[in-house]
Amino acid sequence: MTNAAIAISRGSGSAAGEELGAAMREQLGGESPDALIVFASPGQDHEALLRALTASCRPGVLVGCSSAGEFTSDEAGVGMTCAVGLAAPEMRFAAAIGRGLREDRVAAAEALAGGFRGRHTPGYRHHAALVFTDALAGFADDLVDRLALLTGGVYRFFGGGAGDDARFEHTVVFCGTEVASDAVVALEILSNKRIGIGVRHGWAPGGERMRVTEASGARVGSLNAVSTAEVFESHAASTGQAFDRGEPVPFFLHNVLGVESPEGYRLRVPLSVDEDGSVGCAADVPSGAAACIMTTTAASAADAAAEATRAALAQMDGNEPAVALVFDCVATRLRLGQDFGAELAAVQHELGSTRMAGFNTYGQIAQAEGQFSGFHNCTAVVCTIPR
Repeated sequence: MTNAAIAISRGSGSAAGEELGAAMREQLGGESPDALIVFASPGQDHEALLRALTASCRPGVLVGCSSAGEFTSDEAGVGMTCAVGLAAPEMRFAAAIGRGLREDRVAAAEALAGGFRGRHTPGYRHHAALVFTDALAGFADDLVDRLALLTGGVYRFFGGGAGDDARFEHTVVFCGTEVASDAVVALEILSNKRIGIGVRHGWAPGGERMRVTEASGARVGSLNAVSTAEVFESHAASTGQAFDRGEPVPFFLHNVLGVESPEGYRLRVPLSVDEDGSVGCAADVPSGAAACIMTTTAASAADAAAEATRAALAQMDGNEPAVALVFDCVATRLRLGQDFGAELAAVQHELGSTRMAGFNTYGQIAQAEGQFSGFHNCTAVVCTIPR
């Protein structure tokens, strides 16, 4: 049976690590967690935090990352550190890291997958991995696809991109007491009880279907052979919204790009406008794809998060969840403001007495059968760990 502990701290450095470690030990009845997951504000002294946390509760493995907003069932905000501990004798965990994403993402993916033990550990029916990546290093979509290929399609992936409170300057991931940028980490989870993974976004097309006629990586040059900035300007005028090329983020938070896929629309958050009218997005947009400008409401976002939670719970073969991990976009928190609490409340309502913890990410990872796959923006990902 799996026992879970959740704690959140507003402390700094070693003091926060000691506080969180003591909470882990208390909630787990004096046991050390087999796996420890940490989300920490970018203003935190990460190295001191991890050293103190490791010394105080001695986890079997530790992974985590910097964040852009932290939350639990009891509290939500920014500038905090959250820890989730799992004591799970029926599961097996391993931590892995891949470095040098910008220079060689293939090698980074191979290093990460090489740290997984599933292929050499018989007796476990289900294979999953919680993945945190330095999304500012790029290539997150391709990274997830490569991990699926390298692991023979038998792993289910979930997680998100590390954050830095919407500054988009420097993000880091954690593996043990190591703090690394330009890297990706994973917590491998082998189990005989199925983990639930739900993913929904609640956005719908708000304009015409267009073709991506020019794109390179995350930069979109044109839609229907018209500069992307002009397309957004036209959409703003037709919908009565203000659009300022010099300060486009307030508009972009409410008007994202949806790229058609077989499973539905995969969202991409626009972030900037170049002088040539191209628009930089938070993740890659393929040239030639069909796309729409998407719209949503606070109610739709809450409904989507609730649907994601129900989907995760429905996958658990009747087992009770020990804890839920929730990942949602920093753009969602910025767009909703105080209404982001309604989204968290919708998730908690579906979970009932099960506690949750999570953070606001720079993109969400979800690759599981029958769902959207790969790397997403503005999407709620809910993972339920069986008791």
